[in-house]
Amino acid sequence: MKYLALIYSPAGASPAYGSPAFASHMAAYQAANAVYARDGVMTAGEALQPTSTATTIRVRGGKTETMDGPFAETKEQLGGFYVFDCANLDDAIRYAAMIPTAAFGSIEIRPILELRKS
Repeated sequence: MKYLALIYSPAGASPAYGSPAFASHMAAYQAANAVYARDGVMTAGEALQPTSTATTIRVRGGKTETMDGPFAETKEQLGGFYVFDCANLDDAIRYAAMIPTAAFGSIEIRPILELRKS
């Protein structure tokens, strides 16, 4: 089964870009990615640009409305994701716990609904 692991953290909680702490943080991501590759569970994964670059859309009455930024007001912001192909939720939790941001943010794991093609 495929699981989506959404990576959330409070704004400014990640180590500053270019700092020694940032280098360690990225090394931890590389180590986790190596495990995912070795075990063959990662089918996708990407970091996202900051929420200040987001555009939210709605279609109402056939018209597309756009808004700058994310629509939801939250303390934690979506910073990236992984898609894992795991045997069960316990395995997905084990892999998601390796995501370094889990140490100061949170990881939401959600099974992907597989729609059958006719």
